[in-house]
Amino acid sequence: MQPDFARLSEDGNAMAKTISRRKLIQMGLGAGSALLMGEKLSMASTSNDSSKQNKTQVEKQSQQAGKLNVAAVQFRSTDNLSDNVKRHCDYIRSCAKNGARVVIFPECSMTGYSKEAIDKATPALLTEAEATIGAACKEANVYAIVGSPTKTDTGLFNSALVFTPEAKIIERYHKVQLAESWPKPGDHMSVFPIDGVWCSIIICHDERYPELVRLPVLAGAKIVFYISSESGIKEERKIAPYRAQIMARAAESPVYIAHANAPCNAKDLSGSHGQSRLIDSDGNIITEASIFDEEVISTTFDVTKGTGGLARRSAQCEFLKKWWEDGVALVRRIEG
Repeated sequence: MQPDFARLSEDGNAMAKTISRRKLIQMGLGAGSALLMGEKLSMASTSNDSSKQNKTQVEKQSQQAGKLNVAAVQFRSTDNLSDNVKRHCDYIRSCAKNGARVVIFPECSMTGYSKEAIDKATPALLTEAEATIGAACKEANVYAIVGSPTKTDTGLFNSALVFTPEAKIIERYHKVQLAESWPKPGDHMSVFPIDGVWCSIIICHDERYPELVRLPVLAGAKIVFYISSESGIKEERKIAPYRAQIMARAAESPVYIAHANAPCNAKDLSGSHGQSRLIDSDGNIITEASIFDEEVISTTFDVTKGTGGLARRSAQCEFLKKWWEDGVALVRRIEG
């Protein structure tokens, strides 16, 4: 399905308007977290009856056309697969109880990012883990985006799995641009619907490649989920560029971005550097997490605001139009 590039009614310049009361994000490591328009959620106690408790809340949200509540979990994985899976399920239930419709986790959150942990996870164990997380999504009546390796006959991939409230995996996106040696690169981009809102995914190093966001936006994506395990705090020179790059991906199309990164481990400074963030379609950060804490941030994206205007304007350039159309044809459209 080719996009209507002539549709430019949503002026991209309008997305540059800032929200009054928005504070400046401090760039230094000492800044910790900044809360602007969203809220941090502490992990709530779970209940076996959470699907019933959440039903009315989710039904009310689904009536808010064009709005999607997203929770990003700054998850601290261990090398214990079963423990990771249990805590994923706990977070899925608690986030749903707090009103989330989509719960996202970092890159390789299910196994842990270390090569040793990934090697230990057999295809059978991964399949079992996926079934357990799918069941939690069904119980809580939410979607989840989970980072996990995928092991197939054709190779090992670094993947993002999209779980539905029916416990189905509707997309298994494989990281395209690799920064590690163990996986094979992915072979596609995609868009998929969540409550009628078209969404897409990128993983970590993918953020440095603007086409992996802009082409899905031209194919209809209004929200991009970005899951990562970015470089650790010891590589301080990378931290400001990480923030700048993903803010640019939001502003240049424009598109909303929900980012889940792994935290830093205070004891030995291993892991990543936290700072998961939810980004408005004008490129400004709505909410940003801390560096060291395992925590949840959330917001409601209002996708009735114009998105994609600058991407469509770029596609109107006569000598580039065919090039963009050929690129958009590579984006898989998953009907759910």
